[in-house]
Amino acid sequence: MSAASRFTLFCIACFLLSISYGATFLLSLLVHSFGGSERDAGQVFAVAMVSTLLAVLGSGHLMQRIGAARSVAVAALCLVAASLGFATVPGLGTPLLACGVLLGIGWGIFYTVGPIMVAAMVDPTRRTHCFALLSGSMLTGIGSGPLLGKLAALAGLPVQVAFFCAALAAALSGAYFWRLGSGQQARPADPVHISLAATARVLRSRSAFSILLVGLGGAIFGGLGSFQTSYAASLGLDYSLFFIGFMGAAICCRLLVAGWVVKRNPFASSWVLTTLMLVAVLGFGQWVQGSVGYVLTAALLGVGYGLNYSVINGLAANEAPERLTAQALLLFSLAYFIGVFGFPFVAGKLIGQAGVQGMLVGVWVIAGVVWLVSGGRWLAWRFGGERQASTRA
Repeated sequence: MSAASRFTLFCIACFLLSISYGATFLLSLLVHSFGGSERDAGQVFAVAMVSTLLAVLGSGHLMQRIGAARSVAVAALCLVAASLGFATVPGLGTPLLACGVLLGIGWGIFYTVGPIMVAAMVDPTRRTHCFALLSGSMLTGIGSGPLLGKLAALAGLPVQVAFFCAALAAALSGAYFWRLGSGQQARPADPVHISLAATARVLRSRSAFSILLVGLGGAIFGGLGSFQTSYAASLGLDYSLFFIGFMGAAICCRLLVAGWVVKRNPFASSWVLTTLMLVAVLGFGQWVQGSVGYVLTAALLGVGYGLNYSVINGLAANEAPERLTAQALLLFSLAYFIGVFGFPFVAGKLIGQAGVQGMLVGVWVIAGVVWLVSGGRWLAWRFGGERQASTRA
């Protein structure tokens, strides 16, 4: 089998595994069916954040013991259990929170180890492009999860059916990664776990900016995605339109634009893409009135967030100190999870106190910070401070 075919299968498996996380954007609906509120959904995301951070910190040690592919297979098992749990829990309480713990462990290991596997597969000059394909596959899976809930509703079935489907997809992906691990070296040649010394070196490098940006970007995506059902309901719209627009834009960008974007200056590209993301975030509170505006705004967010993620992922890897690429990617994933799971906990409280508009204000502030940091990086390169880094990227 050729290298291209192997990478294609790898991306398909990542797509299947990502459906289980995407289905969690239906948690708000699930919690409401139990008589709960956005606060209760936020608590599930909060415990998922804690278990995710622990999983990210331990993923390097797990890779050292059983290898990268087998580690992802373990993650898939956790996601199968989490999805089945969400589908079968009788109501609010400890069992629902336990499913959040399993979700965090599974998604944390997979999301951390996946990019490390790609970085080891491909030449550094192709990393950004391959990261774009990987993140495109994952975003497609994430967007497909909520659409399963919509299809279930159209068929007159409960939202739990979407979680059953997510469990099946994760099981298929887990079988692939387990078999993949049987033909690979059991342990990586170089240590990939995080130490205080390695963390300090990475955070003193230019990779720190990408790590900060992915955390803030994850907060935007996590906040909007996790409570999109509440936002759409407040306007009398169909939440599935958001995921259709977002996912459609993400797929088209990976197929038609990503190859061109990765050849541009990464700092300029990142600033342009964060500008699109800022405009989209402002649009959700200012001009979304009907279905057309809803889809277009979601698509704009998909272009800005989706493409920028792959750009800063490549920067995080290529700007890392020598022999610390894996550690930089671990910290990159750690920051992402703090944002994508941590902010929904805050967003749930904001919705409880100030409604959906309160959550949007919080997202606007974060998007503004992302735009300023990204613009500052571009200006620093423009005036010569980071030309060498852009050459490496």
